[in-house]
Amino acid sequence: MQEKRLLAFDFGASSGRAITGSYDGQHLLLQEIHRFSNDPVTIQGHMYWDVLRLFYELKRGLSKARRSGQLASVGLDTWGVDFGLLDGYGQLMANPRHYRDVRNQGMSQKAFNLMDQEELYQITGNQVMDINTAFQLLAISQQQPQLFQNAKTLLFMPDLLNYFLTGIKQSEVSIASTSQLLDAQKRAWSNVVMDKLGLPRHLFTKLTPSGSVLGPILPGLQHELSLEAVPVTAVCGHDTQDALVSVPAREKDFIFISCGTWALFGTELDQPLINQQTAALNVTNECGYGGKISFLKNIIGLWLIQEARLQWQRDGQLYTYGELEQLAAAAKPFACFINPDDPIFVPAGNMPRRLQEYCARTGQNVPQTPGEMVRCIDESLALKYRSALEEIQSCTGKIYPVIYMVGGGTQSHLLCQMTASACQRPVCAGPVEATVYGNLMVQLLAMGELNNIGEARQLVRSLPELQQYEPTDSAAWEEAYARYKKLICTAEPES
Repeated sequence: MQEKRLLAFDFGASSGRAITGSYDGQHLLLQEIHRFSNDPVTIQGHMYWDVLRLFYELKRGLSKARRSGQLASVGLDTWGVDFGLLDGYGQLMANPRHYRDVRNQGMSQKAFNLMDQEELYQITGNQVMDINTAFQLLAISQQQPQLFQNAKTLLFMPDLLNYFLTGIKQSEVSIASTSQLLDAQKRAWSNVVMDKLGLPRHLFTKLTPSGSVLGPILPGLQHELSLEAVPVTAVCGHDTQDALVSVPAREKDFIFISCGTWALFGTELDQPLINQQTAALNVTNECGYGGKISFLKNIIGLWLIQEARLQWQRDGQLYTYGELEQLAAAAKPFACFINPDDPIFVPAGNMPRRLQEYCARTGQNVPQTPGEMVRCIDESLALKYRSALEEIQSCTGKIYPVIYMVGGGTQSHLLCQMTASACQRPVCAGPVEATVYGNLMVQLLAMGELNNIGEARQLVRSLPELQQYEPTDSAAWEEAYARYKKLICTAEPES
Protein backbone atom coordinates (compact mmCIF):
# COMPACT_ATOMS: atom_id res chain seq x y z
CA MET A 1 0.00 0.00 0.00
CA GLN A 2 1.02 3.63 -0.42
CA GLU A 3 2.47 5.03 2.77
CA LYS A 4 0.17 7.41 4.64
CA ARG A 5 1.51 10.45 6.53
CA LEU A 6 -0.53 11.69 9.46
CA LEU A 7 -0.02 14.49 11.95
CA ALA A 8 -0.89 14.34 15.65
CA PHE A 9 -0.92 17.31 18.02
CA ASP A 10 -0.82 16.46 21.71
CA PHE A 11 -1.38 19.44 23.99
CA GLY A 12 -0.46 18.59 27.56
CA ALA A 13 -0.91 20.70 30.66
CA SER A 14 2.76 21.75 30.61
CA SER A 15 3.97 21.17 27.03
CA GLY A 16 2.81 20.25 23.56
CA ARG A 17 4.23 18.56 20.50
CA ALA A 18 3.52 17.83 16.88
CA ILE A 19 4.45 14.32 15.75
CA THR A 20 4.04 12.79 12.32
CA GLY A 21 3.20 9.16 11.83
CA SER A 22 4.08 7.19 8.71
CA TYR A 23 2.01 4.03 8.16
CA ASP A 24 2.93 1.44 5.54
CA GLY A 25 0.28 -1.13 6.37
CA GLN A 26 2.38 -2.92 8.98
CA HIS A 27 4.33 -0.37 10.99
CA LEU A 28 3.58 3.07 12.37
CA LEU A 29 6.74 5.17 12.62
CA LEU A 30 6.78 8.38 14.64
CA GLN A 31 8.85 11.52 14.14
CA GLU A 32 8.66 14.52 16.44
CA ILE A 33 8.80 17.69 14.35
CA HIS A 34 7.84 20.40 16.83
CA ARG A 35 7.79 20.75 20.62
CA PHE A 36 6.77 23.74 22.70
CA SER A 37 5.98 24.71 26.26
CA ASN A 38 2.44 25.33 27.44
CA ASP A 39 2.79 28.04 30.03
CA PRO A 40 -0.28 29.18 31.95
CA VAL A 41 -0.36 32.90 32.59
CA THR A 42 -1.35 34.27 36.01
CA ILE A 43 -2.83 37.76 36.03
CA GLN A 44 -4.04 39.38 39.25
CA GLY A 45 -4.36 36.04 40.96
CA HIS A 46 -6.15 34.15 38.15
CA MET A 47 -4.67 31.47 35.85
CA TYR A 48 -5.36 31.45 32.10
CA TRP A 49 -4.38 29.30 29.16
CA ASP A 50 -2.60 31.24 26.41
CA VAL A 51 -4.77 29.65 23.73
CA LEU A 52 -3.71 32.06 20.97
CA ARG A 53 -0.09 31.09 21.56
CA LEU A 54 -1.10 27.42 21.42
CA PHE A 55 -2.77 27.97 18.06
CA TYR A 56 0.35 29.78 16.85
CA GLU A 57 2.39 26.70 17.80
CA LEU A 58 -0.18 24.50 16.05
CA LYS A 59 0.36 26.49 12.85
CA ARG A 60 4.13 26.14 13.21
CA GLY A 61 3.69 22.39 13.51
CA LEU A 62 1.56 22.29 10.38
CA SER A 63 4.16 24.30 8.45
CA LYS A 64 6.97 21.98 9.51
CA ALA A 65 4.93 18.89 8.60
CA ARG A 66 4.14 20.28 5.15
CA ARG A 67 7.83 20.60 4.27
CA SER A 68 8.34 16.83 4.40
CA GLY A 69 5.38 15.76 2.27
CA GLN A 70 1.62 15.72 1.92
CA LEU A 71 -0.56 14.91 4.92
CA ALA A 72 -3.51 12.55 4.78
CA SER A 73 -5.05 13.66 8.09
CA VAL A 74 -4.57 15.83 11.19
CA GLY A 75 -5.85 15.17 14.71
CA LEU A 76 -5.37 16.87 18.07
CA ASP A 77 -6.03 16.16 21.72
CA THR A 78 -5.70 18.05 25.01
CA TRP A 79 -6.27 17.69 28.73
CA GLY A 80 -9.85 17.57 30.01
CA VAL A 81 -12.52 19.85 31.53
CA ASP A 82 -11.36 23.30 30.31
CA PHE A 83 -13.17 25.33 27.63
CA GLY A 84 -13.59 28.60 25.77
CA LEU A 85 -16.76 30.64 25.22
CA LEU A 86 -17.69 32.13 21.83
CA ASP A 87 -20.02 35.07 21.22
CA GLY A 88 -22.72 35.27 18.57
CA TYR A 89 -20.13 36.17 15.93
CA GLY A 90 -18.06 33.07 16.67
CA GLN A 91 -15.32 35.10 18.37
CA LEU A 92 -13.52 33.91 21.49
CA MET A 93 -14.75 36.04 24.38
CA ALA A 94 -11.82 35.54 26.77
CA ASN A 95 -8.81 33.37 27.32
CA PRO A 96 -9.90 30.04 28.85
CA ARG A 97 -9.30 29.72 32.57
CA HIS A 98 -6.96 27.04 33.91
CA TYR A 99 -8.58 24.23 35.87
CA ARG A 100 -6.28 25.10 38.79
CA ASP A 101 -7.65 28.66 38.94
CA VAL A 102 -8.75 29.74 42.40
CA ARG A 103 -12.28 30.53 41.21
CA ASN A 104 -13.04 26.79 41.10
CA GLN A 105 -12.16 26.07 44.72
CA GLY A 106 -15.17 24.92 46.73
CA MET A 107 -17.58 25.09 43.79
CA SER A 108 -18.61 21.42 44.00
CA GLN A 109 -19.98 21.99 47.49
CA LYS A 110 -21.90 25.04 46.25
CA ALA A 111 -23.32 22.88 43.46
CA PHE A 112 -24.68 20.44 46.04
CA ASN A 113 -26.84 23.24 47.42
CA LEU A 114 -28.59 23.21 44.02
CA MET A 115 -28.51 19.50 43.20
CA ASP A 116 -28.16 16.42 45.34
CA GLN A 117 -24.66 14.95 45.02
CA GLU A 118 -25.96 11.39 44.68
CA GLU A 119 -28.33 12.40 41.87
CA LEU A 120 -25.53 14.23 40.06
CA TYR A 121 -23.29 11.17 40.21
CA GLN A 122 -26.06 8.76 39.23
CA ILE A 123 -26.66 10.77 36.05
CA THR A 124 -23.10 11.63 35.03
CA GLY A 125 -21.00 8.89 36.64
CA ASN A 126 -18.18 11.43 36.97
CA GLN A 127 -15.73 11.66 39.84
CA VAL A 128 -16.49 14.82 41.81
CA MET A 129 -13.66 17.35 41.54
CA ASP A 130 -13.84 21.15 41.76
CA ILE A 131 -12.06 21.36 38.40
CA ASN A 132 -14.92 19.70 36.48
CA THR A 133 -16.56 21.83 33.79
CA ALA A 134 -19.96 21.87 35.51
CA PHE A 135 -18.47 23.49 38.60
CA GLN A 136 -16.35 25.92 36.55
CA LEU A 137 -19.53 27.06 34.80
CA LEU A 138 -21.28 27.46 38.13
CA ALA A 139 -18.39 29.70 39.19
CA ILE A 140 -18.94 31.84 36.09
CA SER A 141 -22.68 32.10 36.78
CA GLN A 142 -21.96 33.35 40.31
CA GLN A 143 -18.83 35.44 39.73
CA GLN A 144 -19.05 36.62 36.09
CA PRO A 145 -22.72 36.39 35.08
CA GLN A 146 -22.17 38.95 32.32
CA LEU A 147 -20.25 36.32 30.33
CA PHE A 148 -23.36 34.18 30.02
CA GLN A 149 -25.34 37.16 28.73
CA ASN A 150 -23.27 37.27 25.54
CA ALA A 151 -21.95 33.71 25.25
CA LYS A 152 -23.52 31.58 22.52
CA THR A 153 -21.27 28.53 22.34
CA LEU A 154 -19.04 26.51 24.66
CA LEU A 155 -16.18 24.55 23.11
CA PHE A 156 -13.82 22.32 25.07
CA MET A 157 -10.13 22.91 24.42
CA PRO A 158 -9.65 20.35 21.60
CA ASP A 159 -12.96 21.37 20.04
CA LEU A 160 -11.93 25.03 20.26
CA LEU A 161 -8.64 24.38 18.44
CA ASN A 162 -10.47 22.25 15.86
CA TYR A 163 -12.88 25.16 15.36
CA PHE A 164 -9.94 27.50 14.75
CA LEU A 165 -8.71 25.00 12.14
CA THR A 166 -11.98 24.15 10.38
CA GLY A 167 -14.66 26.65 11.41
CA ILE A 168 -16.81 23.72 12.65
CA LYS A 169 -18.36 23.89 16.12
CA GLN A 170 -18.89 20.48 17.70
CA SER A 171 -18.28 18.59 20.93
CA GLU A 172 -16.32 15.35 20.61
CA VAL A 173 -17.80 12.84 23.03
CA SER A 174 -14.69 11.78 24.99
CA ILE A 175 -13.80 15.34 25.98
CA ALA A 176 -17.46 16.13 26.69
CA SER A 177 -17.59 13.21 29.11
CA THR A 178 -15.05 14.93 31.40
CA SER A 179 -17.51 17.76 32.05
CA GLN A 180 -19.97 16.26 34.58
CA LEU A 181 -22.70 17.42 32.21
CA LEU A 182 -23.15 14.27 30.13
CA ASP A 183 -25.73 11.59 30.87
CA ALA A 184 -23.45 8.55 31.07
CA GLN A 185 -26.12 6.01 30.14
CA LYS A 186 -27.65 7.97 27.26
CA ARG A 187 -24.33 9.43 26.04
CA ALA A 188 -26.15 12.76 25.65
CA TRP A 189 -26.15 16.15 27.36
CA SER A 190 -28.11 16.10 30.61
CA ASN A 191 -30.76 18.81 30.66
CA VAL A 192 -31.52 17.82 34.26
CA VAL A 193 -28.02 18.71 35.41
CA MET A 194 -27.90 21.91 33.37
CA ASP A 195 -31.27 23.10 34.63
CA LYS A 196 -30.62 22.33 38.29
CA LEU A 197 -27.27 24.10 38.20
CA GLY A 198 -28.76 27.00 36.24
CA LEU A 199 -26.51 26.58 33.19
CA PRO A 200 -27.70 27.74 29.74
CA ARG A 201 -28.55 24.77 27.51
CA HIS A 202 -27.87 26.70 24.32
CA LEU A 203 -24.12 26.78 25.00
CA PHE A 204 -23.69 23.13 24.14
CA THR A 205 -23.21 21.91 20.58
CA LYS A 206 -24.05 18.55 19.06
CA LEU A 207 -21.95 15.57 20.17
CA THR A 208 -19.60 13.96 17.67
CA PRO A 209 -18.29 10.37 18.01
CA SER A 210 -14.54 9.88 18.41
CA GLY A 211 -12.98 9.31 15.00
CA SER A 212 -15.35 11.54 13.03
CA VAL A 213 -13.89 13.47 10.11
CA LEU A 214 -14.77 17.12 10.62
CA GLY A 215 -13.69 18.57 7.29
CA PRO A 216 -10.72 20.29 5.66
CA ILE A 217 -8.56 23.02 7.12
CA LEU A 218 -10.04 26.45 6.38
CA PRO A 219 -9.10 27.99 2.99
CA GLY A 220 -7.48 30.98 4.70
CA LEU A 221 -5.16 28.72 6.66
CA GLN A 222 -4.43 26.66 3.57
CA HIS A 223 -3.29 29.82 1.81
CA GLU A 224 -1.35 31.16 4.82
CA LEU A 225 0.53 27.90 5.41
CA SER A 226 0.72 26.67 1.78
CA LEU A 227 -1.26 23.56 2.70
CA GLU A 228 -3.52 21.25 0.76
CA ALA A 229 -7.11 20.79 1.94
CA VAL A 230 -5.99 18.43 4.71
CA PRO A 231 -8.91 16.72 6.50
CA VAL A 232 -9.12 17.20 10.28
CA THR A 233 -10.23 14.17 12.30
CA ALA A 234 -11.91 14.55 15.67
CA VAL A 235 -9.79 11.93 17.43
CA CYS A 236 -10.46 11.27 21.10
CA GLY A 237 -10.18 14.89 22.21
CA HIS A 238 -9.34 13.83 25.76
CA ASP A 239 -5.74 12.68 25.79
CA THR A 240 -6.47 9.87 28.27
CA GLN A 241 -8.81 8.17 25.81
CA ASP A 242 -6.22 8.32 23.02
CA ALA A 243 -3.70 6.81 25.42
CA LEU A 244 -6.17 4.03 26.21
CA VAL A 245 -6.40 3.13 22.50
CA SER A 246 -2.66 2.40 22.57
CA VAL A 247 -2.65 0.14 25.67
CA PRO A 248 -0.98 -3.05 24.36
CA ALA A 249 -3.40 -5.43 26.07
CA ARG A 250 -4.46 -8.75 24.60
CA GLU A 251 -7.08 -9.33 27.30
CA LYS A 252 -10.60 -7.93 27.16
CA ASP A 253 -10.37 -7.09 30.86
CA PHE A 254 -7.22 -5.19 31.83
CA ILE A 255 -5.92 -2.50 34.18
CA PHE A 256 -4.09 0.53 32.80
CA ILE A 257 -2.29 3.56 34.18
CA SER A 258 -1.92 6.54 31.89
CA CYS A 259 0.92 8.24 33.74
CA GLY A 260 1.69 11.90 33.16
CA THR A 261 0.85 15.16 34.92
CA TRP A 262 -2.21 13.22 36.07
CA ALA A 263 -2.30 9.49 36.63
CA LEU A 264 -5.46 7.88 35.26
CA PHE A 265 -5.90 4.42 36.76
CA GLY A 266 -8.69 2.14 35.60
CA THR A 267 -10.14 -0.36 33.18
CA GLU A 268 -12.23 -0.47 30.02
CA LEU A 269 -15.91 -1.44 30.17
CA ASP A 270 -18.72 -1.87 27.67
CA GLN A 271 -21.20 0.12 29.79
CA PRO A 272 -21.00 2.68 32.63
CA LEU A 273 -20.72 1.27 36.15
CA ILE A 274 -22.64 3.56 38.47
CA ASN A 275 -23.88 2.52 41.90
CA GLN A 276 -23.51 3.42 45.57
CA GLN A 277 -20.12 1.76 45.83
CA THR A 278 -18.63 3.55 42.83
CA ALA A 279 -20.08 6.82 44.14
CA ALA A 280 -18.53 6.27 47.58
CA LEU A 281 -15.16 5.49 45.99
CA ASN A 282 -15.51 8.47 43.62
CA VAL A 283 -14.72 6.47 40.48
CA THR A 284 -15.40 8.15 37.15
CA ASN A 285 -16.98 6.90 33.91
CA GLU A 286 -15.71 8.56 30.72
CA CYS A 287 -16.46 7.83 27.08
CA GLY A 288 -13.70 6.16 25.08
CA TYR A 289 -13.23 5.16 21.47
CA GLY A 290 -15.83 2.89 19.91
CA GLY A 291 -18.46 3.47 22.57
CA LYS A 292 -16.32 2.00 25.35
CA ILE A 293 -16.31 3.38 28.89
CA SER A 294 -13.14 4.21 30.79
CA PHE A 295 -13.86 3.35 34.41
CA LEU A 296 -11.07 5.06 36.30
CA LYS A 297 -9.67 7.10 39.14
CA ASN A 298 -8.10 10.51 38.54
CA ILE A 299 -4.96 10.72 40.67
CA ILE A 300 -2.59 13.66 40.91
CA GLY A 301 0.52 12.28 39.20
CA LEU A 302 3.85 13.64 38.06
CA TRP A 303 2.56 17.17 38.62
CA LEU A 304 4.06 16.75 42.10
CA ILE A 305 7.57 16.24 40.71
CA GLN A 306 7.11 18.80 37.92
CA GLU A 307 6.15 21.52 40.41
CA ALA A 308 8.91 20.57 42.83
CA ARG A 309 11.49 20.70 40.03
CA LEU A 310 10.18 24.11 38.97
CA GLN A 311 10.69 25.43 42.52
CA TRP A 312 14.21 24.03 42.68
CA GLN A 313 14.93 25.80 39.39
CA ARG A 314 13.69 29.06 40.91
CA ASP A 315 16.09 28.45 43.78
CA GLY A 316 19.00 27.90 41.38
CA GLN A 317 19.09 24.09 41.65
CA LEU A 318 18.92 22.77 38.09
CA TYR A 319 18.06 19.08 37.94
CA THR A 320 17.08 16.91 35.02
CA TYR A 321 14.38 14.32 35.67
CA GLY A 322 17.04 11.64 35.27
CA GLU A 323 19.18 13.22 37.98
CA LEU A 324 16.19 13.45 40.32
CA GLU A 325 15.47 9.76 39.76
CA GLN A 326 19.07 8.86 40.65
CA LEU A 327 18.87 10.94 43.84
CA ALA A 328 15.56 9.29 44.75
CA ALA A 329 16.94 5.80 44.15
CA ALA A 330 19.77 6.55 46.58
CA ALA A 331 17.47 7.95 49.31
CA LYS A 332 16.25 5.93 52.29
CA PRO A 333 13.14 3.90 51.39
CA PHE A 334 9.76 4.27 53.09
CA ALA A 335 10.81 7.27 55.21
CA CYS A 336 7.54 9.17 54.71
CA PHE A 337 4.39 9.14 52.57
CA ILE A 338 1.82 11.61 51.27
CA ASN A 339 -1.68 11.33 49.92
CA PRO A 340 -1.08 12.65 46.37
CA ASP A 341 -4.71 13.79 46.17
CA ASP A 342 -4.69 15.90 49.32
CA PRO A 343 -6.01 19.37 48.38
CA ILE A 344 -2.76 20.95 49.62
CA PHE A 345 -1.04 19.65 46.46
CA VAL A 346 -3.57 20.92 43.90
CA PRO A 347 -2.51 24.58 43.42
CA ALA A 348 0.63 25.71 41.66
CA GLY A 349 3.41 27.00 43.86
CA ASN A 350 6.15 25.85 46.21
CA MET A 351 5.72 22.06 46.15
CA PRO A 352 8.76 21.15 48.29
CA ARG A 353 7.48 23.33 51.11
CA ARG A 354 4.01 21.77 50.90
CA LEU A 355 5.51 18.26 50.96
CA GLN A 356 7.33 19.18 54.14
CA GLU A 357 4.22 20.78 55.67
CA TYR A 358 2.17 17.66 54.95
CA CYS A 359 4.74 15.34 56.51
CA ALA A 360 5.11 17.57 59.58
CA ARG A 361 1.33 17.82 59.99
CA THR A 362 0.99 14.03 59.86
CA GLY A 363 3.80 13.41 62.38
CA GLN A 364 6.22 11.83 59.92
CA ASN A 365 9.86 12.24 59.07
CA VAL A 366 10.15 15.52 57.13
CA PRO A 367 12.12 15.12 53.86
CA GLN A 368 14.90 17.66 53.40
CA THR A 369 16.71 16.91 50.14
CA PRO A 370 15.38 16.69 46.56
CA GLY A 371 16.19 12.97 46.54
CA GLU A 372 14.17 12.37 49.71
CA MET A 373 11.23 14.35 48.37
CA VAL A 374 11.13 12.61 44.98
CA ARG A 375 11.44 9.23 46.72
CA CYS A 376 8.48 10.17 48.93
CA ILE A 377 6.43 11.16 45.87
CA ASP A 378 7.27 8.03 43.84
CA GLU A 379 6.60 5.64 46.71
CA SER A 380 3.35 7.43 47.56
CA LEU A 381 2.18 7.25 43.95
CA ALA A 382 2.95 3.53 43.77
CA LEU A 383 1.02 2.91 47.00
CA LYS A 384 -1.85 5.06 45.75
CA TYR A 385 -1.95 2.85 42.64
CA ARG A 386 -2.23 -0.19 44.91
CA SER A 387 -5.20 1.42 46.67
CA ALA A 388 -6.84 2.31 43.34
CA LEU A 389 -6.31 -1.24 42.07
CA GLU A 390 -8.13 -2.67 45.07
CA GLU A 391 -10.99 -0.19 44.61
CA ILE A 392 -11.41 -0.94 40.90
CA GLN A 393 -11.31 -4.69 41.52
CA SER A 394 -13.91 -4.41 44.27
CA CYS A 395 -16.23 -2.48 41.94
CA THR A 396 -15.91 -4.76 38.90
CA GLY A 397 -15.54 -8.05 40.78
CA LYS A 398 -12.58 -8.93 38.56
CA ILE A 399 -8.92 -9.68 39.24
CA TYR A 400 -6.35 -8.10 36.92
CA PRO A 401 -3.04 -10.01 36.90
CA VAL A 402 -1.01 -7.45 34.91
CA ILE A 403 -0.85 -3.65 34.95
CA TYR A 404 -0.33 -1.82 31.66
CA MET A 405 1.43 1.48 32.28
CA VAL A 406 1.66 3.98 29.42
CA GLY A 407 2.73 7.58 28.94
CA GLY A 408 5.63 9.79 29.94
CA GLY A 409 5.82 8.35 33.44
CA THR A 410 7.13 5.07 32.02
CA GLN A 411 10.47 6.83 31.44
CA SER A 412 10.96 6.57 35.21
CA HIS A 413 12.26 3.04 35.71
CA LEU A 414 12.12 3.68 39.45
CA LEU A 415 8.40 4.48 39.42
CA CYS A 416 7.62 1.52 37.15
CA GLN A 417 9.51 -0.85 39.46
CA MET A 418 7.87 0.63 42.55
CA THR A 419 4.44 0.22 40.95
CA ALA A 420 5.08 -3.46 40.24
CA SER A 421 6.32 -4.03 43.79
CA ALA A 422 3.60 -2.04 45.53
CA CYS A 423 0.83 -3.71 43.52
CA GLN A 424 2.50 -7.15 43.57
CA ARG A 425 1.90 -7.56 39.85
CA PRO A 426 4.01 -7.40 36.71
CA VAL A 427 3.94 -4.03 35.01
CA CYS A 428 4.09 -3.84 31.21
CA ALA A 429 5.44 -0.33 30.59
CA GLY A 430 5.17 1.62 27.34
CA PRO A 431 4.77 3.20 24.98
CA VAL A 432 6.04 6.56 26.21
CA GLU A 433 4.15 8.33 23.40
CA ALA A 434 0.91 6.50 24.20
CA THR A 435 -1.35 9.49 23.55
CA VAL A 436 0.26 10.19 20.18
CA TYR A 437 0.05 6.57 19.09
CA GLY A 438 -3.62 6.52 20.05
CA ASN A 439 -4.27 9.83 18.28
CA LEU A 440 -2.67 8.54 15.06
CA MET A 441 -4.41 5.17 15.24
CA VAL A 442 -7.82 6.80 15.64
CA GLN A 443 -7.02 8.73 12.46
CA LEU A 444 -6.13 5.46 10.73
CA LEU A 445 -9.37 3.90 11.97
CA ALA A 446 -11.32 6.89 10.61
CA MET A 447 -9.59 6.43 7.22
CA GLY A 448 -10.33 2.71 7.15
CA GLU A 449 -6.63 1.80 7.24
CA LEU A 450 -7.26 -0.13 10.46
CA ASN A 451 -10.40 -2.20 10.95
CA ASN A 452 -10.77 -2.19 14.73
CA ILE A 453 -9.10 -1.31 18.01
CA GLY A 454 -7.66 -4.82 18.26
CA GLU A 455 -5.55 -4.17 15.17
CA ALA A 456 -4.46 -0.85 16.67
CA ARG A 457 -3.27 -2.50 19.86
CA GLN A 458 -1.47 -5.19 17.88
CA LEU A 459 0.57 -2.41 16.24
CA VAL A 460 1.64 -1.23 19.69
CA ARG A 461 2.53 -4.72 20.90
CA SER A 462 5.14 -4.93 18.15
CA LEU A 463 7.05 -1.91 19.50
CA PRO A 464 10.53 -2.71 20.85
CA GLU A 465 10.30 -0.12 23.64
CA LEU A 466 7.85 -2.10 25.81
CA GLN A 467 9.42 -3.25 29.08
CA GLN A 468 8.35 -5.68 31.78
CA TYR A 469 8.87 -5.08 35.51
CA GLU A 470 8.44 -7.85 38.09
CA PRO A 471 7.52 -7.24 41.75
CA THR A 472 10.27 -7.40 44.37
CA ASP A 473 10.61 -6.92 48.17
CA SER A 474 7.07 -8.13 48.85
CA ALA A 475 7.26 -8.04 52.66
CA ALA A 476 8.70 -4.51 52.78
CA TRP A 477 6.06 -3.16 50.42
CA GLU A 478 3.24 -4.88 52.32
CA GLU A 479 4.42 -3.26 55.54
CA ALA A 480 4.68 0.11 53.76
CA TYR A 481 1.17 -0.26 52.37
CA ALA A 482 -0.22 -0.95 55.84
CA ARG A 483 1.45 2.25 57.10
CA TYR A 484 0.21 4.18 54.07
CA LYS A 485 -3.41 3.08 54.58
CA LYS A 486 -3.28 4.05 58.25
CA LEU A 487 -1.86 7.45 57.32
CA ILE A 488 -4.53 8.14 54.70
CA CYS A 489 -7.33 7.09 57.06
CA THR A 490 -6.14 9.33 59.91
CA ALA A 491 -4.68 12.37 58.11
CA GLU A 492 -6.92 15.41 58.04
CA PRO A 493 -7.03 16.90 54.51
CA GLU A 494 -5.56 20.38 54.24
CA SER A 495 -8.19 22.87 53.09
